Amino acid sequence: MAGRLQGPGRLTGKVAFVSGAARGQGRSHALRLAQEGADVIAFDVCRQLASVPYPMATPDDLKETVRQVEELDRRIVAREADVRDSDALAALVAEGVGEFGRLDVVCANAGIATFAENAWSITDESWDEMIAVNLTGVWRTVKAAVPAMIDAGNGGSIVITSSTAGVKGMAGIGHYSAAKHGVVGLMRTLANELAPHSIRVNTVHPTGVNTPMVVNDFMAEFLAGSDMSANMQNALPVEMVEAVDISNAVVWLSSDEARYVTGVSLPVDAGFLQK
Repeated sequence: MAGRLQGPGRLTGKVAFVSGAARGQGRSHALRLAQEGADVIAFDVCRQLASVPYPMATPDDLKETVRQVEELDRRIVAREADVRDSDALAALVAEGVGEFGRLDVVCANAGIATFAENAWSITDESWDEMIAVNLTGVWRTVKAAVPAMIDAGNGGSIVITSSTAGVKGMAGIGHYSAAKHGVVGLMRTLANELAPHSIRVNTVHPTGVNTPMVVNDFMAEFLAGSDMSANMQNALPVEMVEAVDISNAVVWLSSDEARYVTGVSLPVDAGFLQK
């Protein structure tokens, strides 16, 4: 009956478009969506960006995502593509929809993290690359995907990865916080614009997540000399959440269980709001 809880295979027959899928949260999202029955269209830049101080994903990382999705007996189209390249994203969506016949879910997950002593010491280059990837890249991802979703007429779900930094200010990451606040405004607008097409749009707001972007030598050294580690603490007794915890929220928002949930910012661990 309508409204009943769904079991395993909540996304059977659906197709998901996942950015930043080579590792970390993006790979986790692709795998959880595949476990629930979805086929996947995935991409990642798979090279180092100039302003990023930690090692980024590689082509081999993306190949490993493909291997793990196929091991789940799901289909995947995966390509190296830059979230800042509208033509590449449009071509990938066209290829994926041509292969799978539809598009139902978008996970706009790709992002970078860089740091500065304060907002006025951020370099122009670092600011521009951050906004281009973490904010404009989300818009370009959605722009590439939405026409195919509307044309298919099946409704759908768009889940944008924001951050705890998308709901409060954090010293040392003014450009990151600006981008993550920005995607919330974009989400709220899209939720209104896409509601007539039964396409829901929401953001998830992870705290510190155990991924290569957070757990690396550079980050360990940086956090040891800053007050930022306090911003990643949880109310619950865990140091960091796991990528799959965010993926489970993404799966729920993408499923029919959340069929009337749109325009919502979902924190994961909500306790940070109380600090």
